[in-house]
Amino acid sequence: DVQLQASGGGSVQTGGSLRLSCAASGFTFDGYGIGWFRQAPGKDREGVSCISFDDGNTYYTDSAEGRFTISVDKAKNTMFLQMNSLKPEDTAVYYCAAITFWSPERLCLQGSTYYPPSHWGRGTLVTVSS
Repeated sequence: DVQLQASGGGSVQTGGSLRLSCAASGFTFDGYGIGWFRQAPGKDREGVSCISFDDGNTYYTDSAEGRFTISVDKAKNTMFLQMNSLKPEDTAVYYCAAITFWSPERLCLQGSTYYPPSHWGRGTLVTVSS
């Protein structure tokens, strides 16, 4: 069974940090563009940061640039998102996704509508209080 499991969310105050993890089961990330997306209450899902598993090229949306760092651990087939300087507007359910051969930029900008809502699973909730 092919699955992605996001974890690591929690509640922090403004300025705090969290580290999200995305583990793949049933397949490996080789050849995939993989990335983080989020959906705030009442808003559409949006890309946050994406990475090419094979060569490590990254893409950050404006909301993530300078505060978040995306990385992978190839041995563990896992992706991470280190989130620093968190703001209340970062509050959302965070999801991870993977699409073969998509560039990080394409994944972040177009990936949120590639899969149907049922594909995204439960995600992990990040709550930032002021």
